[in-house]
Amino acid sequence: MNLQKAVELLNAGQVVGFPTETVYGLAARIDHPQGIERIFTTKQRPFFDPLIVHVSSIAQAKHLTRQWTKTSEVLAKAFWPGPLTLVLPKSEKIHSMITSGLENVGLRMPDHPMALKLISEVGVALAAPSANKFGRTSPTKASHVQSEFGDEVFVLDGGPCQVGIESTVLKVEEDANGISVLTVLRPGSVTTALIRGALEIENLKFRFEKSADPRQAPGQMQHHYMPEIPLILVEGLATDLSKVTAFANERLPQLPDQVEGVKLKKPAGLLQKPALLNLQTDASLAARELYSLLREKSQSGADHLVLFVDDSFKNENWSGVMDRLRKAASLTVSSAALKT
Repeated sequence: MNLQKAVELLNAGQVVGFPTETVYGLAARIDHPQGIERIFTTKQRPFFDPLIVHVSSIAQAKHLTRQWTKTSEVLAKAFWPGPLTLVLPKSEKIHSMITSGLENVGLRMPDHPMALKLISEVGVALAAPSANKFGRTSPTKASHVQSEFGDEVFVLDGGPCQVGIESTVLKVEEDANGISVLTVLRPGSVTTALIRGALEIENLKFRFEKSADPRQAPGQMQHHYMPEIPLILVEGLATDLSKVTAFANERLPQLPDQVEGVKLKKPAGLLQKPALLNLQTDASLAARELYSLLREKSQSGADHLVLFVDDSFKNENWSGVMDRLRKAASLTVSSAALKT
């Protein structure tokens, strides 16, 4: 049975690809340093980028943190299983390699029956980033993982991911007055409005703060989630694609070969074949299809992708999608600049 094979591999210190509702993850047991290290080496991921720990119950999560507050309890009951990661002070059960030496750990209960069954069968929580090479487009199908790693990684096929982008990452702290201090480290489908609503129902005191240290969450490099060909974001009204291509041909060669360890996609010659990226008008549907669409368009024969970003993308429901797109883009330009 595939599930049993995955359990055996994890118990032997190997990594396994597995489905969640967000994206496919590359998992290792949290108590197996060899497996944790293999996550980083398989993904070619720098060790300064922390991993999220996946649990199968709230009770399991409580053992992995030194501070489980009423706010944590309310949020977990409201959004778990689901696409919300809570960043909390780590317990001694969390290896420092998982947190990249930080004192906090990201905990999440995935909303996928196969993921929950796998964690339960292994008997310990699983550390897991997305199952792709570092900096590249995340996988939302088992075939994406297989195309990325081939026979190097065994993957459980749980069908296409229903959310499609990585979880919201929320740091939860308390100040000296017992007021919860919340920091969104990475936006996702669980918005601040949803978080606010869950806490207000329970009459909990809280405030949101902006993040000062992007290293506290994964996926915070300037470039991430990048497709196989350059993606150009054009902010403003749609304009002639030929102008976008001309701009890209002028600017792309001026870019560095890599930024923060992520290799930028730069064409060998002049770009000539743009493909327009058309997203669903509903943010949740756009998120579900985003990574598959980026992969599909990259293999369509086009040599660069173009997305026009108008005011409809400014709603908070789009914050997770736009975060991924801005990091996936090689270039961002205003439509006004293309007219000059």
